[in-house]
Amino acid sequence: MEKNVQISMLMGIYGKLLTKKQYGFLDNYYNSDLSLSEIAENNNITRQAVRDNIKKGENKLFEYEEKLGIMKRTMEQEKKISNILFELTKLKNDSTDKQVEQVLNHIHHELSYLV
Repeated sequence: MEKNVQISMLMGIYGKLLTKKQYGFLDNYYNSDLSLSEIAENNNITRQAVRDNIKKGENKLFEYEEKLGIMKRTMEQEKKISNILFELTKLKNDSTDKQVEQVLNHIHHELSYLV
């Protein structure tokens, strides 16, 4: 997975555990696509200070994920749900019983909200 996408996802999960400054700099850098110089200018600090804060924030996010594994579990669950939805669609298409088809439709509908 691309680092930018990975950092954005980790920010969504663990971002509130970072300092406000780290979160803000990471958000500006990864989600708003601002350069280190632009962030530094906006905050009246050096480019190096911005880079240090971003690196510390990234390291914290990866540390949280390593310890808690929420993103990994979420991605695994989404993959399993997608596979179940695929199998349900096959069953529904092969079914001739209207009651079974209704149950399968209901299950498919409920699971599709989890992906």
